[in-house]
Amino acid sequence: MAIRLLYTPKSKRFNFKPRYYNEQKEDLENRVRSIKREMGVEDLKDSDKPYVPNIKGQMRGYFKKNIEQKKQSNVRLIVIMAILLVAAYFLLFF
Repeated sequence: MAIRLLYTPKSKRFNFKPRYYNEQKEDLENRVRSIKREMGVEDLKDSDKPYVPNIKGQMRGYFKKNIEQKKQSNVRLIVIMAILLVAAYFLLFF
């Protein structure tokens, strides 16, 4: 194991590229967007559409999937128990 007494590590470098922010352009876009909304000419993109939650539908799908998984696991457990019982019967009596 080598010991370095007078070793100073080099400084770590990183690549940082600052983003350009134009406040006037942002203000202009906001004003144009609000005026279009007031006039009813708005051009909605996917990101501008209002969020409509679908929690009820999501929960129904989750519970339905959960019930199906429980049924499958119960059937799987019964099949495994039957196979183990048959194997134990053959090992003990034959």
